[in-house]
Formats: sequence, structure tokens, C-alpha cells
Amino acid sequence: MAKKSAIETNERRRKLATSHAAKRARLKAIVNDKTLPIEERFQATLKLAEMPRNGAKIRIRNRCEVTGRPRAFYRKLKMSRIALRELGNQGMVPGLVKSSW
Repeated sequence: MAKKSAIETNERRRKLATSHAAKRARLKAIVNDKTLPIEERFQATLKLAEMPRNGAKIRIRNRCEVTGRPRAFYRKLKMSRIALRELGNQGMVPGLVKSSW
């Protein structure tokens, strides 16, 4: 089980990223538009830099929904390999059969 603080930090980042996504996208569009004057693009860059860093989508870490483990994460199932194996052995994951011979 991961530390509660790490899981909560990640959840805060997730909420912040969703709330700032539209404004960030608008500023990035201005920065990347080469037809605009350089001064306007520079001002957009400064405004983007003033925004909270945790509002960026890249700062979100994929974590297991069951245990909070940050590594060996399957995106499709939103869980780690260890949690997947445990739930698979219990027969709680539909379509998953653990091989044994």
C-alpha cells in the first residue's frame, strides 16, 4: 500500500489539472501560433509560467486504484500487476484465468 500522502497529492494534481486545462490550452495555442507578434506570445509564456506547476497534466502519476502502487501499472485496468494477480486468483476480474500446470 502506498503512502496516503502520495495518493492524496496525486488526487490534488488530478483535480488541479482538470480545472486549469482550458486556460492552459488557450495559452499554449497562443504561444505556438507563429503568426502572432512575438510580444504577445511572450506575454502568454509569462502567464503560463505563473500558473501552478501541479496544474500540468504531465505531473499526474498513474497509480493503482486498489493499492496506490505507482509502478507496473496497466492503463486499461487502472491497477498494478500485483493487484491484478491477487484479484485474478480470487476470480474477481472477468475473463482473466491464471494458468497453472
